[in-house]
Amino acid sequence: MNLQALPAFSDNYIWMLHDGRQALVVDPGESAPVEHALDALGLVLAGILVTHHHGDHVGGLSALRPRLQGPIFGPAREKIPEPYTPVNDGDVVELLGLRFEVIDVPGHTAGHIAYFHLPPDGEAPLLFCGDTLFSGGCGRLFEGTPAQMHASLSRLATLPGHTRVCCAHEYTLSNLKFAHAVEPHNDSLQAYTAHCEQLRALGQPTLPSTIEQERRINPFMRCGEPEVKASALAHGAASQGGVDVLATLREWKNEFR
Repeated sequence: MNLQALPAFSDNYIWMLHDGRQALVVDPGESAPVEHALDALGLVLAGILVTHHHGDHVGGLSALRPRLQGPIFGPAREKIPEPYTPVNDGDVVELLGLRFEVIDVPGHTAGHIAYFHLPPDGEAPLLFCGDTLFSGGCGRLFEGTPAQMHASLSRLATLPGHTRVCCAHEYTLSNLKFAHAVEPHNDSLQAYTAHCEQLRALGQPTLPSTIEQERRINPFMRCGEPEVKASALAHGAASQGGVDVLATLREWKNEFR
């Protein structure tokens, strides 16, 4: 199974999985990158996964429907362009012979979901997480609360460490700049930043990341670490509890340049 990141807009990725004959795509905010990839590889569009309702994730659905030969799955608690099959936490959807578990991850939006695939043969699991988890960061809290985002990220942190994290935006370098401000003595962060800078210099995506990598470098998944807590307290956190730390980090990141 081949995994590709299709660039869209200025910094989005539409993820595509294909077996050489059929493909599924995740969060097609625009149709052109998907149509070009399908045509170039001679693929049939067999299904679409949607994580949340924002236009840069669903804007291409209507244009793709004429060539879609399968279902569209999306969050049951959000308004997605009809028709689609609504799914909830714990549901399992099947596409291309692959089973994806639906995981509720509210915070960025109220009904945001992720899709997790655990292969039976020992290959690396896959996580399509939309705008909840980014490499080195997390989504803005447009509709959810810090408590929801903290719970969502904590849940994703329990997935197997070698899980490939397929985020929907190329925000990595800007996120890592902020992460350095939060945790300047994190050696893993220094090494990962150099790696990502090299990838971008070559015009390559920094993604997918892995869950283990994010546990090591992502301040929003490291709210219990002493240096992260100290930085949050220095920026006005009400306490060193995880939710208060995340809330402060998110507000700080919103204004960070």
